[in-house]
Amino acid sequence: MSQWTASVGAPHLARLLDPRPQRAGGRRVPAYRGLADGIRVLVLEGRIPVAARLPAERELALALGISRTTAAAAYEALRAEGFARSRRGAGTWTAVPEGDALPTRGLEPLPPDAASSVIDLGCAALPAPEPWLSRAVQGALADLPAYAATHGDFPAGLPVLREAIAERYTARGIPTRPEQIMVTTGAMGAIAAAARRLTTPGERVAVESPSYANVLDLFRDSGSRLVPVAMREALAGWDLDAWKRVLRDAAPRMAYVMPDYHNPTGTLVDDDQRRALVDTARAAGTVIVADESMAELTLEPHPQDAPPRPMAAFDRGGSVISVGSASKAIWAGLRIGWVRAAPDVVRRLVTARAYLDIGSPVVDQLAVAWLLRTGGWDEAVATRRERAREYRDDLVAALRDQLPDWEFAVPSGGMTMWVRTADVSGSRLAVAGERLGVRVPSGPRFGIDGAFESYVRLPFTVGGAVARDAVARLAAAAQAVRHGGGSEGEGAGLFVA
Repeated sequence: MSQWTASVGAPHLARLLDPRPQRAGGRRVPAYRGLADGIRVLVLEGRIPVAARLPAERELALALGISRTTAAAAYEALRAEGFARSRRGAGTWTAVPEGDALPTRGLEPLPPDAASSVIDLGCAALPAPEPWLSRAVQGALADLPAYAATHGDFPAGLPVLREAIAERYTARGIPTRPEQIMVTTGAMGAIAAAARRLTTPGERVAVESPSYANVLDLFRDSGSRLVPVAMREALAGWDLDAWKRVLRDAAPRMAYVMPDYHNPTGTLVDDDQRRALVDTARAAGTVIVADESMAELTLEPHPQDAPPRPMAAFDRGGSVISVGSASKAIWAGLRIGWVRAAPDVVRRLVTARAYLDIGSPVVDQLAVAWLLRTGGWDEAVATRRERAREYRDDLVAALRDQLPDWEFAVPSGGMTMWVRTADVSGSRLAVAGERLGVRVPSGPRFGIDGAFESYVRLPFTVGGAVARDAVARLAAAAQAVRHGGGSEGEGAGLFVA
C-alpha cells in the first residue's frame, strides 16, 4: 500500500484518461473495458498513486459523460484484475496485483572483472575524466602536509573547499558565504543529513514520481511516509497542480526534487516552474531539498542561451536546501558532496553529523578544491559532457534501429533516459537481460508500490559497438519475455546509482 492516501478527483481523472475509443484486433473495445484499461495504465505509469481513493462511480460517470453502469463495470474489472480494492461504505482505491516482492532495492555493484561478460547499465557513472582526476590527486597530495599536521577532523568541511564551493554558487548568481556550505560524503550524505535533521519517523516527504531509487530507499529506512507526485510526460517538467494539491493536503515536512536532468527521466525544469514550486512550498511550510548533482552535465545548448537558475535563486525565506556533488560531474569514486543552506541550518546539520560520519576524507576534499581553484573542474566536466553526449547518441541510434517500438524522449543533459518498453514487463526484462549479459534496472525501482512496470532506465555509460551490443541483448531479452522468460522477479543483485 502507498504510504499516503490520496484522492483522485473525477475531473482530474477525466483529464488524464485518453478520450479516444480503444480498439483491439480491429474491433472497438467495450467502453467499460477501455475505462478500466486507462485507469490501469495510469496506475502502472505512476500518474496516479497506488492506494489513491478513486471517485465514486456516479461522479466519474458524470465527469466522463458515460453511464454509471459503465463506470461500475470498469471498477469491477479493475478489482478482478487486482488493480483496485473496495470496502463497502468506504470507497474504492487503486492497487497493484499481489505477487512477488517489488524490485526496489539495489545491492552489490557489478565487480569490475565481470565487465568482459556483462554490460552493466545499472550505474549512471562514467570512468574518471583523465588526466584531471590524477592531476587533482597530485595537487591534493602536495597540499596535504599542512593538514596532516592537524587532527584532520573538519565536520563542516575544509575551509578552502567551502570557500571554493561558495564562490562557484556566487558566480552562478547566488551570493553565498562559506558558512552556508557543509561538505558531505557525496550527495547521498547531504540528503541523509537533511532528512535526519528535518524529519522524524512517520513524517511525510513528497517525492517526484519516478525518483532516484537510492534516495527512496534512504527515506524508507528513515521511516518517512513517501508522498509521490507524478512528473509530466515527455520531459515537460513538474505537474504544478499536483504539487499544489499534495503540499496543501498532505502537508509534507520536506520535498525532495531533482530539477536539473532528473534521474531517471532526464527532465530539466525551467525557471518558471522552479519559482512556482518554491513559492508553493514556502506557503505550505515545506522545506525543499533540491538535488543539483546533474546540473553541470549539459549536453546541448540551452534554448535561451542560459541554463535555468538554481532553486535557491527563487528562495526568499530559507525554504530551499541545495545539494551538489562531485560524484556525478567528475567521478563516482570521488565521494564529495555538499549542502548549501542558511548558516543556522548548516550549523544544525554539522551538529547532527557528529554521530554519523563525522567528516569527509581530507584528501578527496583537497582534490575537489584543487579542481575548483585551478579551472580543472571545468575542463573535467567538459570531458565528461563530450563522452556522455557521444554515448547518449549511440544509445539512441541503437534503440531506434533495434527496438523501434520502445518509446523515449531524448534529454538534453544528465546521464539517464527513461524508456517505455512497449508490451514487455520491465521487471521481467531485467531478469531475462541479466541471463543474456546485460544489467538494467526496471521502472519499479524508481517508483512507489509497483508503478512504472513498463519502463526501464538506460544510462549513457557505453557507446559504439558496446551500446549496440547492449541494445541487441535487451532486444533478445524482450523476445524471451514475450515467449515466457523472465518470470521469476528481478534479480536482487542489481546495483542502481
